[in-house]
Amino acid sequence: MTVNLLDFDLEGLTAFFESLGEKRFRAVQLFRWIHQKGAAEFNQMTDLAKSLRDKLPALACVSSPRVVSRSDSKDGTIKWLFDLGAGNIIETVFIPESDRATLCISSQAGCAVGCRFCSTGHQGFSRNLTTAEIVMQLWFVEHSLRRELGCNERIISNVVMMGMGEPLQNYGQLLPALRTMLDDHAYGLSRRRVTVSTSGVVPMMDRLGEDCPVALAVSLHAPSNALRSDLVPLNKKYPIDELLQACVRYQVHAPRDFITFEYCMLDGVNDQPAHARQLIALMQKHQVDGLSAKINLIPFNPFPASGLKRSDHAAVVAFSEILLDAGLITTVRKTRGDDIDAACGQLAGEIQDRTGAKKRMFSQRQGMLGNIKIVVDSGVDT
Repeated sequence: MTVNLLDFDLEGLTAFFESLGEKRFRAVQLFRWIHQKGAAEFNQMTDLAKSLRDKLPALACVSSPRVVSRSDSKDGTIKWLFDLGAGNIIETVFIPESDRATLCISSQAGCAVGCRFCSTGHQGFSRNLTTAEIVMQLWFVEHSLRRELGCNERIISNVVMMGMGEPLQNYGQLLPALRTMLDDHAYGLSRRRVTVSTSGVVPMMDRLGEDCPVALAVSLHAPSNALRSDLVPLNKKYPIDELLQACVRYQVHAPRDFITFEYCMLDGVNDQPAHARQLIALMQKHQVDGLSAKINLIPFNPFPASGLKRSDHAAVVAFSEILLDAGLITTVRKTRGDDIDAACGQLAGEIQDRTGAKKRMFSQRQGMLGNIKIVVDSGVDT
């Protein structure tokens, strides 16, 4: 059986080449061909020895799953559905803006956490993705868009692990994928432009801080344990104070970074002034320990099974102003791609063939909500 070379970070690829009796520099050459140039055929890799090019096809491949569909939003967002086989579909979303281009990547088929406001969680959990299936999303989109746009320059500047699944529940496959994204011989992304979003898997947050301290976003969504346990069931295992203490420990490894706290605005559930004041008290309590926080308010994207509604304009304005008046850095995420079910919380693996959708030029839209700037917040600082 051949191995998919997208499964390897550079150290893994080096070990594979050494098992073939090849030198490290050959692994570096091939790594560059795959990730920097998008090559999938060994005969394209002209600076590899011909004997190696002849040997590799029987041992290895560079392959990605079949594309089920591509959907183009009116705002420039693009969503791909990939077929992993056995009925498993994952989604990858490209979000272009004037100053960055973000790719939202899935880490699991489905999700086991089961947050009430997330349609992916309602479909249940199927399986973890392999490293190759995680990296493939960046590899495929980056090089597909380069070919489409006739461009040799890097297109994707930011990666967010905010697609389907809880990344830290697939840590063994996530870590080499992150290392490939950061590697200068591959995509060369800075760690502040790669974000892992977690619902709060505390032990793995500690491991990530030690192994690969990329930007961190935490799905908070409530200022009290009773409410958060109702919205995010994982809170019953890792309650809020334990979670925020893990955030403080994480910042020891990333002292110049903010932790982004994601807060989905739910009408009448967590969006009242009293909730805002509780959130302020919670953040201030842990700021004493060294926590640097940014609050990202996320408009809820409704779906029938949730039984929840989006907070209205006035509630978002009032909530935001309370946080800002208390000195908390606060942003409101602009919904992107909701017309193709690609917005936050909507990724549920629906198979809808929209491949005939008209291709649109990338666009960036910003607005003002009261005196609060609306941003397309990818969870990373620029």
